[in-house]
Amino acid sequence: MFGSLDVSSSALAAYRVRMNVIANNMANAHTTRDASGTGGPYRRRVALFAPGAPGLQNGEGVRVSEVVTDPAPFRKVKAPDHPDAVKTGPDAGYVYYPNVDPLVEMVDMMAATRAYQANITAFEAAKSIVGSALRLLT
Repeated sequence: MFGSLDVSSSALAAYRVRMNVIANNMANAHTTRDASGTGGPYRRRVALFAPGAPGLQNGEGVRVSEVVTDPAPFRKVKAPDHPDAVKTGPDAGYVYYPNVDPLVEMVDMMAATRAYQANITAFEAAKSIVGSALRLLT
């Protein structure tokens, strides 16, 4: 009887993770160093969904199976005065920026937000049906 509530709850949790990953990508769209101040630019991350939420039977629901990095190449921008510009070699004077496209991230965020809202609506409808059924029984 509560299966639809569980399925909607699992989707809400999964889309919350997806929105957090997207927000993290947007926050790091111009990060040219890692947290320790060395290394390369930030690499975009993507949340991968899989069927079957933990604790649900028969593969019901959805979960985030893992968060992976996007292997797309970094953006290369000519900026010889930037402190992170390549000093020597054929790419001298270029700065490597993350492979995060704000437009793609905004579209992904809008899609995730709509899916989250749809699951809230489904959860509320299931809750209303269960409430109506309980009122009929009493």
